[in-house]
Amino acid sequence: MIIRKLFKFENAHIVRDCSTVRCSENIHGHSYKIEVLLTSNYLDHGQMVYDFGLTKLAIKELIDAFDHGITLWSQDDPAYIKAMQQYSNRWVILPVSPSAEQFARVIYLMVERVLACTQMQNGERDVQLHSIIVHETETGYAQAFEEDAHSKLMGKIALGEIIFSPQVQQEWTDVGLWQKLLKRETLYNPQKV
Repeated sequence: MIIRKLFKFENAHIVRDCSTVRCSENIHGHSYKIEVLLTSNYLDHGQMVYDFGLTKLAIKELIDAFDHGITLWSQDDPAYIKAMQQYSNRWVILPVSPSAEQFARVIYLMVERVLACTQMQNGERDVQLHSIIVHETETGYAQAFEEDAHSKLMGKIALGEIIFSPQVQQEWTDVGLWQKLLKRETLYNPQKV
């Protein structure tokens, strides 16, 4: 069975080297919609694959980290990165260009790590991440599966190279969330959220 949870955020970026000049040379923003699709052949004690309430914890907070911020590519001009960090308190630096395709891969890896670190509490079994769909516009989206997220041909993404601004981290329920995920520490999910 597949279940889907929808998240939304507003974000600005530049996608360098794309064929559209407006996109590759100008800061612009999108109203993103992110679909997280989870799958399992089992149901928990509440007869659910995975309680949607549990997604309000680490998954929602990580996706919300991009909201009302700017996403930067670590390989962009250092002066541009520094200026954006100077004039915006909410930013995320990615080791890949922030296209819809790369957002789908990055978010896949983040949600995959959250699930791997989550101690299930209500009989959830074999909950797997099916895919991530990133809607950048009303008419276009990118969908990433496991093989896409881990593809070296599309550019390796190391979670440790993703940097969240201090303000983003301070807004998390657990300010150490990202460090715990990088260290692969167990996240506890209470039965009742």
